[in-house]
Amino acid sequence: MASHNTQSRKLARRQQIRPLAGSLLALAIGFGVATAHADDALPKLSTKTPLKVGFAQTESNNPWRLAETKSFKDVAAKCGWQVVMTDANGSNSKQVSDIQSMIAQHVDLLVFPPREEKPLAPVVLQAKKAGIPVILVDRNVDQSVAVAGRDYITFIGSDFIDQGHRAADWLIKATGGKAKIIELEGTTGASAANDRKKGFDEVVAKNPGMTIIASQSGDFARDKGRQVMETLLQAHPDVTAVYAHNDEMALGAIAAIKAAGKQPGKDIQIVTIDGTKGGLDAIAAGELGASVQSSPFFGPLACDVAQRYAKGEKIPTWVKVSDRFYDKSNVQQSMQYGY
Repeated sequence: MASHNTQSRKLARRQQIRPLAGSLLALAIGFGVATAHADDALPKLSTKTPLKVGFAQTESNNPWRLAETKSFKDVAAKCGWQVVMTDANGSNSKQVSDIQSMIAQHVDLLVFPPREEKPLAPVVLQAKKAGIPVILVDRNVDQSVAVAGRDYITFIGSDFIDQGHRAADWLIKATGGKAKIIELEGTTGASAANDRKKGFDEVVAKNPGMTIIASQSGDFARDKGRQVMETLLQAHPDVTAVYAHNDEMALGAIAAIKAAGKQPGKDIQIVTIDGTKGGLDAIAAGELGASVQSSPFFGPLACDVAQRYAKGEKIPTWVKVSDRFYDKSNVQQSMQYGY
């Protein structure tokens, strides 16, 4: 009987402890939420000069990237920036370590184009935790991990989906709405490649006479684009159009088409995105049909955004870049915009 009473008292104490534990857990969760919200504030940016700014480039193997880097070098003195520059040589892990090194150096501001959306998102959060504000240019990060306006100041860049729309619209008109298309995609996992594909594909899907017969990554590189196009031409000799996610791959595709004994611009229509000097020259030569500009000149824009942010101005989460469009109708007047 005594044993039964002891067990009853123990049970009663456990029943009293449970709601208390539940209350403590709820309180802890409440504090956790409050802390998380408190941490949502973006780091401040000093108005001092010079401002130590880290610029972590993805690679320097094409005219677009070189023009982007030059844009930051050119603006540094005017903006009062002391720029620390790195080059990831096409490696996500190298770009992450480059940025982590800049965080360790306590730069005042980080500006970079994330090579891919997912691998570069966590390092944005690391910078925020270290009290360093971030501006993303050209490409964005995975918004389920790091959010513009909460974890970094803003994304400065083009509307990649719209670029795809514009490329598709031109190709539909150029081919009379009938084409067998090879799509040369950019770097797998890059926001530019994802969205340029999405924009183009969704317009093509609404036009029954337009068919994408093959789609493969050329990694935004001329030689890789040429190699991929050579292989796809052999598998699909009936191709009548090419959509390349950038000029470099389009120029590689032109070389492959010529090597196969076909005429780019006549046997196969080509549309692309970037607006490089090489792309404009190819349009003038009649080999490339059109190119949607994707401006690489982010230096002045990043400077302006940083200065406004330092003064306490509210910055939109996306600073949208306006892009030109080049084809045979305006290419001669547009040569000064090539890079």
